[in-house]
Amino acid sequence: MAKQPTKFVFVTGGVLSGLGKGITAASIGNLLKARGLTVNLQKCDPYLNVDAGLLNPREHGECFVTKDGAETDLDLGHYERFVDEEMTSASSLMSGRVLLKLIQDERAGKFDGDDVQIIPHLTGAIQDWILKAGEGFDVHVVEIGGTVGDYESLSFIEAIRELGVRVGPENCVYVHVVYLPYLGASNETKTKPAQNSVRELRGLGITPDILVGRSEKLANGSVKKKLSLFGGVAEEAIALLPNAPSIYQVPLTLEDTGIADVITRRLGIKTKNPDLKDWRAVVKQATTNYDKTVKIGFIAKYMDNTDTYMSVFEALKAAAWYNGCSVDISWVDASQFDAKGSDISNAMQGFDGILVPGGFGQRGLEGKIKAAQYAIKSHVPYLGLCLGLQVAVIGAARNSGIVDATTFELDPEAKNIVINTMEDQKGKHMTGGTMRLGNYDCVLEKNSLAAKIYGSKNITERHRHRGECNNAYRDQYKDWGIRASGINPENNLVEVIEGIDHPFFLASQFHPEFKSRPNRPHPMFNGFIQACLK
Repeated sequence: MAKQPTKFVFVTGGVLSGLGKGITAASIGNLLKARGLTVNLQKCDPYLNVDAGLLNPREHGECFVTKDGAETDLDLGHYERFVDEEMTSASSLMSGRVLLKLIQDERAGKFDGDDVQIIPHLTGAIQDWILKAGEGFDVHVVEIGGTVGDYESLSFIEAIRELGVRVGPENCVYVHVVYLPYLGASNETKTKPAQNSVRELRGLGITPDILVGRSEKLANGSVKKKLSLFGGVAEEAIALLPNAPSIYQVPLTLEDTGIADVITRRLGIKTKNPDLKDWRAVVKQATTNYDKTVKIGFIAKYMDNTDTYMSVFEALKAAAWYNGCSVDISWVDASQFDAKGSDISNAMQGFDGILVPGGFGQRGLEGKIKAAQYAIKSHVPYLGLCLGLQVAVIGAARNSGIVDATTFELDPEAKNIVINTMEDQKGKHMTGGTMRLGNYDCVLEKNSLAAKIYGSKNITERHRHRGECNNAYRDQYKDWGIRASGINPENNLVEVIEGIDHPFFLASQFHPEFKSRPNRPHPMFNGFIQACLK
């Protein structure tokens, strides 16, 4: 029997940004996978950047890294956590990436003298990228970033309109996510913004098959009828999604609306009954009121947007639920303690554990070093991620008398640069895609703390960093009270360090948060939470 062609689900958004298109797309993927289908997801972003590596984290949240080293939008983290599959660079497409390839092809004479235009060349290239990403899957879910009506999104909207014609209407479904504001004065959920957004999308040539109405609270009963009447979408194809205590509830809420069945019927897919047993267990864990709480001091520098550390927070929550407790994350602004002589100890009081996440640049570095020094001296459980490893090494060196120990980021001319950059990365500090990115192997030292919590000697983890431990200082680690317990076998670089005489002092050069799942917490976060509970 011939394999059916890939089916496409396109998710667009209207009215305003930040509605949860990514969670909606991930939830649809979750429900389709639960029906036995193979599913891939892709984010198409209208920014003119080539990738997400140089986007401002304060505005756009974390940069999520795939196993093959693509720097992507944080929605790919949602995709991975909701469908429990590893995405690749094919799942992230930004305007700059398409335009760069188009211009390179034009310069190379690949258009045989044709004028290069938005239509058909740019829109055609976008379609080709989407089709390539969907190859081999039963369903490919494509989220279009931005809001319908944005100038930046027009090429992508036109591309998916054309793609619907190209693959046939029986092979694609258009899902439009809209906002439903509530007016307290009249006790009404208003549909006019949603109506206008649907009208705008139709004006661009796409009639949505499904509407997802996002709201602060549950919309009143007449909303579906009104949206159906003025939006031209059947009531059965309209899902109302009020804010939920946990994002992991969204797939189950969507399932209750019957939207997944509407999608499979429209696409002509026969599926088995959904198996949501494991996901219901995740939701139960996420919504349980636990008797125990661990309080974590989170030593951050990007304080404007909680999405900056999305994967770290989700990894902490997953590990806490797994251990039957909740987690209380208290932000500490590392930059407040950058000044020489400033004391961080008072700000560290009352925490069961200290976590230092990744980051770039000088601001906040001294404060993070002081947090690591405090954790070493006070024997407070410590987890360092990427930069968190680097400041831990510096902190250990300074505690042991090398007071001028530092990193190339703070002082490239210093005497004791214990964290340096690799030779092939020097001079590229402000350029994209030049770091150690994606999966790298690591061999853990036998009987080390790291090996015990992993239950394995050989691991593979994802990276995003430029700084590395300076191997010239590795033979001094023991005197500093730490050891390198994880080494990359190919380049002999330090991947994991841990405290020698400490209840739990563990740090990685990689980003373990990217591989954590709500139903399967990452070993490093699991070990950290367990140490905090003791």
